[in-house]
Amino acid sequence: MQPMSPTKNCPLCPRLCDFRAHNQRQYPDFYNAPVPSFGSLDAQLLVVGLAPGLKGANQTGRPFTGDYAGLVLYSALQKFGFTRGDYKERADDGLELVNCRITNAVRCVPQENKPETVEIKNCNTFLVNEIKAMPNLRFILSLGLVSHKAVLKALSKKPAFAGFSHGAIHRLSETVQLADSYHCSRYNINTGRLTQAMFDEVVKQVATQLA
Repeated sequence: MQPMSPTKNCPLCPRLCDFRAHNQRQYPDFYNAPVPSFGSLDAQLLVVGLAPGLKGANQTGRPFTGDYAGLVLYSALQKFGFTRGDYKERADDGLELVNCRITNAVRCVPQENKPETVEIKNCNTFLVNEIKAMPNLRFILSLGLVSHKAVLKALSKKPAFAGFSHGAIHRLSETVQLADSYHCSRYNINTGRLTQAMFDEVVKQVATQLA
């Protein structure tokens, strides 16, 4: 059964609704709606990003598709067996995820890629449902601090339960672990905070433990 997801015209966050309406006028050919998750609910790995990019997932309707972060993410997933087919930056490129599902802490594109606290809170219900709907889940990969905190909240864990640190792995329960990475954004790559090799190493750790 599919988890409850936000409706196409989800009204929960007025600021994001206004921005969605603006984008619908500005970019009428874009997806311009809460972006659904990608991949099977039977997967053992759930990747949780921050939010759709304006000209990435908000345009294509598929997480991490069409922007720089997607190049980094899908490259790593491909290297370690989590994809089938080639990533061509389009939702219709035929790419399939293998034992992996991708979602975001916030489903709608926020202004300047910065969701507000109340928006993250409003969307957390959907992340709770996502996690509950994955019976084989063994790993969650959080991309960035916002995702990390959202995952802890979704699992009723306090922030002090596990501090965010790139490359860290935390045990959330007897069956599920949380892996942390800096977000694979163009900004983090350009500033040297994160490299493709650093990101690959985190994904490799997850893949090794799932093997």
